[in-house]
Amino acid sequence: MSRLPAPEIPIPEHDIGLVKDADSDVKDVKVAVEGLSADSGGVDGKDEPIVTRKELWSYYLYYNGDNGVGPNGYSLTLFQSWATAAGYDPVFGPGSSCNAPDASGQCVVPWGSGVRAVSSVVLVANGLCFAVMTLIFTTIGSAADYGTFGRWLLLFMTVVCWAAQFGSMALTSASRWRTAMALYMLGFISYGATLVFYAAVFPRLARNTAKSREVREKYERGELSEEEWEREESLERNRVSNISTTHSNIGYIVTLALNLSILLPLANDPKVNNYTIVLTNGYWVLTGIWWFIFQQPRPGPPLPKGEHYFTVGWKQILVALKQWKRLPYTFVYLFAFFLLADGLNTTGTLISLCQNDHFHFSFLQNTYLGLAQAVTSTASTLGFWYIQRWGRVRTKRMFVVTNVVTILIPLWGMIGIWTNKIGFHNAWEFWFYNVVFGLFQAPYYAFSQTMMAELTPPGFDNMFFGLFGLSNRASSMVGPNVIQAIINNSGDNWKGFPFLFALCTAASLVIWFGVDVEKGRRDARQWAEEMRGGRAEESGSYGAKA
Repeated sequence: MSRLPAPEIPIPEHDIGLVKDADSDVKDVKVAVEGLSADSGGVDGKDEPIVTRKELWSYYLYYNGDNGVGPNGYSLTLFQSWATAAGYDPVFGPGSSCNAPDASGQCVVPWGSGVRAVSSVVLVANGLCFAVMTLIFTTIGSAADYGTFGRWLLLFMTVVCWAAQFGSMALTSASRWRTAMALYMLGFISYGATLVFYAAVFPRLARNTAKSREVREKYERGELSEEEWEREESLERNRVSNISTTHSNIGYIVTLALNLSILLPLANDPKVNNYTIVLTNGYWVLTGIWWFIFQQPRPGPPLPKGEHYFTVGWKQILVALKQWKRLPYTFVYLFAFFLLADGLNTTGTLISLCQNDHFHFSFLQNTYLGLAQAVTSTASTLGFWYIQRWGRVRTKRMFVVTNVVTILIPLWGMIGIWTNKIGFHNAWEFWFYNVVFGLFQAPYYAFSQTMMAELTPPGFDNMFFGLFGLSNRASSMVGPNVIQAIINNSGDNWKGFPFLFALCTAASLVIWFGVDVEKGRRDARQWAEEMRGGRAEESGSYGAKA
């Protein structure tokens, strides 16, 4: 299915920095980085193969199938549906049905020695998922920089997710709601891991396209200024990122449309939801397998002597965190994105809970809503990219536009605390939400990834994208746990929106006013080059600029 592991490439001798005359602190950092970091072809990746058309299209097709419809959508709905069917209305006591016409709207299931609200149980599961993701990213995330470990790690996580999705065929009764929870968690954890390790491929892939190589060579010949080179390289990164995001949205549309071929004719079949998840997963298998066939070998160096794949990640993260003074904008962005991703991810989960309750866990209704989001997502991603390319707009400015809507979504939900007229209480609001989310939040994913790529030191992709993975996925240990406690105590899903509004607002303000992408990009490139081959100055600051 995949190629044999490519031969490992050791760190070139000329890439080992000279540290004899360096300040002791800088010396320690350089020695640590030289021992733990992994760059297969120098900072600029000149020795790495140029991206082929087949390779680039297989990269896009993987994301086309890895669109989240199954593990991030249907599986959650199925889990919540069976948990609700297994629970009872606390107002009427054990034996009552949460789906009865006169139900109070509250629903609890046995949990430990007591009971817990179903929405709270779902959020607990989410929090546990993100905790496990944190362990994965910190333990083996950075190890993906070495040898061919990264490509095999992505393959392993992909296969685990596929297996969990196919396992959904066993979920046929309310008594299996705990199994539904376990399969949902397994699928969601491995799905989240595939997104992070797939994203970690992006910087190295983008800087090895024919266009990136061409503008680099022009810069080296003196035909382009450094600013012109950085602008052209940034636009190329945005092109690859936006096309891959567009493919994810196209895959979202195709998957949902295919599912209608099952959901409509088999509407009365008790296993129709199970069949739908299997079809969704089959589409991903069909589109995702090609990446593991056509991916070209760009391996890192062998694992340093005395190190282990399960410990080197923690050491790399410690080394990376120690660089916050020299890479201030990279770390300010990581911190702000930690909060922003937590707020956005938890907001999406909370609205999904409200939406599932409102439409009685209907896969068909969720498919229609998903199609509305998918179509608008595809159009907006292409539209934002066209505007950026036409106006030569910087990545951060495009990202700021998406941030405004990120803030407004939980604000709208918060209004629902005081009135039932608006605030995610009506069917039209969920249609409106899915359209708005598609128009403004789909480009958010593309621009947030590109921002990180621009602030990542070249050649240290998995080290810093490992931290980005923590910010993007594992950060959401906080939000779900806070929200589930609020919901469990109040019995009201809407009481969670004020916290999420504050979280998204604070994070956006930090990004808007605290991150200078252009200066951060130069800092990252200079740091990477000097960690590889530069000479530290006597004062302890870094030397020649790239």
